[in-house]
Amino acid sequence: MDNPKPLVGRKIDKSTIINLERGKIPPQATDLEEVVLGAMMIDKKGVDEVIDILHPDVFYKESHRFIYEAIFKLFESSEPVDLLTVSSQLKKDGHLEAIGGDFYLIKLTQKVASSAHIEFHARIILQKFIQRSLIKISNEIIEDAYNEGTDVFDLLDNAESKLYEVTQGNLKRSAETAQNLVIQAKKRIEEIANKEGLSGIATGFDKLDKLTSGWQPSDLIIVAARPGMGKTALTLSMARNIAVDFNQGVAFFSCEMSSVQLITRLISSETGLSSEKLRTGKLEKHEWEQLNVKVKALEKAPLFIDDTPSLSIFDLRAKARRLKSQHDIQIIIIDYLQLMTAGGSQKGGNREQEISTISRNLKALAKELNVPVIALSQLSRAVETRGGSKRPLLSDLRESGAIEQDADIVSFIYRPEYYKIDEWDDEERTPTQGQGELIVAKHRNGGLENIRLKFIGNLGKFDNLDDFDSPFEFQSKMNDTDENPFATPNLPDANQAFGSSFNNDAPQDDDVPF
Repeated sequence: MDNPKPLVGRKIDKSTIINLERGKIPPQATDLEEVVLGAMMIDKKGVDEVIDILHPDVFYKESHRFIYEAIFKLFESSEPVDLLTVSSQLKKDGHLEAIGGDFYLIKLTQKVASSAHIEFHARIILQKFIQRSLIKISNEIIEDAYNEGTDVFDLLDNAESKLYEVTQGNLKRSAETAQNLVIQAKKRIEEIANKEGLSGIATGFDKLDKLTSGWQPSDLIIVAARPGMGKTALTLSMARNIAVDFNQGVAFFSCEMSSVQLITRLISSETGLSSEKLRTGKLEKHEWEQLNVKVKALEKAPLFIDDTPSLSIFDLRAKARRLKSQHDIQIIIIDYLQLMTAGGSQKGGNREQEISTISRNLKALAKELNVPVIALSQLSRAVETRGGSKRPLLSDLRESGAIEQDADIVSFIYRPEYYKIDEWDDEERTPTQGQGELIVAKHRNGGLENIRLKFIGNLGKFDNLDDFDSPFEFQSKMNDTDENPFATPNLPDANQAFGSSFNNDAPQDDDVPF
């Protein structure tokens, strides 16, 4: 048998070269890296076009990373970017000799005549970086998958989390310098100053929005109450205001009620038709017309409802990431925390440990997606045995002190009317009929306040109290057919309406009507 010819001096076909590259060389575009860096040094327009697209880690060659870092520092300092300034900055950083000296910088500028197509070239460099990142992540996943001691649910969650980071362009980096963070903070403050309205997500409740400036990104907000106070009613009202009035994406995860029940409650709130009428379907002709007209805005709203029972924190994270990626949701609402499970390897712990795990992961999810997360929570029975006004306290949070620790805002819902208390315990002794109170008991970045809201029991919604001078005026307007042609006479009270309409199929927890 003839000996094979040596590779040296031998013509190698294209497929052999491709196979060699696939086996040894990661995806790269060093020629385009040279072109982009050269264009940035000869044309300021080139810097402006790609400075927000690229970061030093995307460059394959270390010397190119050093050069881009120098350019980036000059840009941050509002210094001109050219051959001389980049050379000077590299010398300050101690990297000039490492990149090949001034000769290499001159060589880069000679490769291009202008910054034409620089953005297109930059995006190819970014694509190659993403390919390399995917290879790295895939190798890590393969290695973890071969480890018999790895929990399969943790493995899936870690894999999805890493892939999500690549999708969002938020690959984990090392700790940032104070200088970079100060620049980011100043930029955020400037954006807020130039932005009309609130800095966060408006809820539609004026006093609450004034206190919080809207729900802030990455915040974990707990809304807690005893059964019957209206936890679901309040958050549904918020979800409706955010999605319909402000056209911002809302993800509503309901572990208690079905999605059809929830949307029926929203239809009742939107149309002014009582839940009793919607449940029985006994509507007059004009009420059918009202239904068809009023739900159009709700149909178009970016509201996504998931009613998966016994939702695990693993499933929640996976669903939330997909909704953020596909629909750019701006806020997540979970109803309610105690009906969730930790899932994965956390199943063996006691309930308090499980709730702590869920609470900790909800805060991590808020930071990862950079959106506010609202989680409803039950309160202990200690509220019922307490004398006086029965206002909830932080110590009443059920099953875990970790909820209070992890949350940025903890608020309680209190309706004295539910406890047959006819007057508020204030100096004016105003009536409590048709009113509730949102008690902001913890606010990591702001003040505390008790905010009174209007509670419309037959429609299952909360609203701003200032729309009417008193609950009696509100009640008379709701029942005045001249003012409201769609009013329903003799409407049932809140407990009767929701007890018969919405909880027949829902899991019972202390006879939760809301």
